[in-house]
Amino acid sequence: MALPTALTSRLPGRLRTLVGAGPGVLLELELGRGVTETPPASPLEALRSIRTPSLRTVVKALEEAAEDDDVTGLVCHVGTWEPTLAQSAELRAAVATLREAGKRTVVWSEAYGEMGPGNTSYHLASAFEEVWVQPSGDVGLVGISARARFLRGTLDKVGVEPQIAQRHEYKSAADTFLRTSMTEPVREMTTRLVTSATDTLVADVASARGLTREAVRAALEAGPLTADEALERSLVDRVGYRDEVYDDLGASPADVEKGSVALKYVEKYSGTGGLSSVVENLVGTLPGATDDPVIAVVGAHGAISLGRSGPSSPLGGPSVGSDTLAAALRSAGRDDAVKAVVLRVDSPGGSYAASDTVHREIHRLREAGTPVVASMGSVAASGGYFIAMPCDRVLATAGTITGSIGVLAGKQVLREAFEKVGLAQETVAVGRYADMFSSDRGFDDEEWARLEGWLDRVYDDFTGKAARDRDMAVGDLREVARGRVWTGADAHEIGLVDELGGLSRAIDVACELASVSRRKADVRTWPRTGPLAALQQPENSQSPAAAAGVLLGGDNQPLLARLLGLVGLPPTTGVLTMGLDLRLR
Repeated sequence: MALPTALTSRLPGRLRTLVGAGPGVLLELELGRGVTETPPASPLEALRSIRTPSLRTVVKALEEAAEDDDVTGLVCHVGTWEPTLAQSAELRAAVATLREAGKRTVVWSEAYGEMGPGNTSYHLASAFEEVWVQPSGDVGLVGISARARFLRGTLDKVGVEPQIAQRHEYKSAADTFLRTSMTEPVREMTTRLVTSATDTLVADVASARGLTREAVRAALEAGPLTADEALERSLVDRVGYRDEVYDDLGASPADVEKGSVALKYVEKYSGTGGLSSVVENLVGTLPGATDDPVIAVVGAHGAISLGRSGPSSPLGGPSVGSDTLAAALRSAGRDDAVKAVVLRVDSPGGSYAASDTVHREIHRLREAGTPVVASMGSVAASGGYFIAMPCDRVLATAGTITGSIGVLAGKQVLREAFEKVGLAQETVAVGRYADMFSSDRGFDDEEWARLEGWLDRVYDDFTGKAARDRDMAVGDLREVARGRVWTGADAHEIGLVDELGGLSRAIDVACELASVSRRKADVRTWPRTGPLAALQQPENSQSPAAAAGVLLGGDNQPLLARLLGLVGLPPTTGVLTMGLDLRLR
C-alpha cells in the first residue's frame, strides 16, 4: 500500500524509493542571473531570456507546484544576485505557499553578500525552511542604505548652469544638478525610507526565523557575519557546500542517475524555459477566443514617454510609451473574455502628458465596467504613481518605492561650457518665447515666471486628480505629496495604496472584483504580441499590433543625459520623474 504523499513528500529521494513512494520531483531555482520583470523587447533580449526567468513565471510555477503531489520540494541557489526588497517580497510569498503545502524548501549560497551588503539576498533566503551557506561565505545582513550623487560641483567646473524648478521641498530629481549635498527635507525623507525598509527587513527575518526583532537587530549591528557566526545566531541552519546540500536532499548525481529523484528547473517545470520560450517571446500570442474568464496583466515597465514603448538601452532601460500602453488597455476593454485588468507598474515616471493619457484610459476602462487593479513592483513613483492611482485598488509590497507626487522642469545652460572649448552658437528666433528653452542662455524673469506658473498648474492637476482617485480631501493629499517618496509600507499607512501584496495577490483582488474564481481564471500577459510584432505596421490604432513597442529606435537623448547615464546618474526624463537613485538593498 502506498504511503500518503503528505508523509513521503519530505523524504530524500533514496528513502522515498525504499518505502515504495516512487521518485518525486525536486524543483531547482537558479537565481544567479536574477529574474526579469520586463518582457523581452528585442530578439537579443529574447535569446537572453533562455537563462533568466521572469518573476511572474517563477511565482506562478511555485504556486502550481504547491498543489502538485509529485513535487516534493524546492532547492534554490541565490548566488550573487541582490533582488530589490519588492522582488524579494514576491518570491518569499511564493516560497511560503510551498511551505504551507508541506513541501521541503531549502536555499543555499556561497555567500549572502561577500564582506558587504547582502540584505535582500538574505531576506529572500530567510523565507526558506532551511538556509545553507558555504563555510567560506558571509551573511551580509547589515541594514539598508540609500545613496544620492550630486553633479553640481562638476557642472560648475565645466561651465554648465542648471536652471530647474521643482514642486515641492521633497522633490529631489533636480538636486543632482542643483546641489552638492542633500537638503534637510530630502535627508529627512531618505532617512525615513531606509528606516522603513530596514524595519521591514528585520520584521520579516525575525518572523521567518523564529527570532525576536531585537536578536535580528543585534545580528544586523554585528554584520557582516561569518558562516559560523550566522549559524550561532540562528540566521542559517547548515554550513556546507553545494554537494553536501544535494546529498542531504537525496539528490546527488548518483541519486538522479538511479532515478530515485527527478531534478527539474522551475522554468522547465512550468513549461516556459528553453527554445520554446524564445520563440513565444519573439512571435508572441495575440488575444484569442477562450471559454475561460481572462484576467489581463498589462505591463508598464520603465520610464514613461509619449509614443510607442521601446526596448532596453544601456542608459535608461525600457520605456513605457503612452500610445502602446493605451492601446493595450483599449484592447483589453474590447475583448469580452477579459473580466478584469491588472496593471503591473515598475516605473520611476517621466512625461506628464503621457502619464495623463494612460490615466484617462484607465478611467474609461473602469467606466465601461472592467475593474482595474494596480500592482506596484520595485518602483511606482511620480508618473508611475500617476498611472496607478486611478485604479479600483492599488497594491504595493512593503519595500516598493512609490509616491513622489511632485513635478520639475527646467534646462541646462551650456553657453560657458561651449565657450571654454571654443564652440560658438547663435540663435535666430521669431516669437517671444521661441528660444525659451535654448541652452545658449538662461531664463529671463518673465520666462522664469511662466515656468513657475506651469509647474504650479501641473502640480495642482496631479494632486487634484490624486485626491479624487484616492477619495481624499485635497488638503490631506497635499500633506503627503510635496514630491515625497515613500516605501510601500508607509504609503499604505497614509492611504496612497490600499493593500500590501505582490502581483499574485493583485490577481486575486482582480478576480474578487470581477466575481471570477481564481482557479478558473485564465491569467494572461496582455497583449502578448512579441517584439517581432513591432516590425508590422498596424492596420489602425485599434488593432492589437498597435500595442507592440518599437523594436529598434533612435536615441534622442541629449548629450548630457547620455553622459549622466554612463556615470550612474539618472537623467531626468520628464516632469513627473522620481528623484534620487533610491535602490533599497
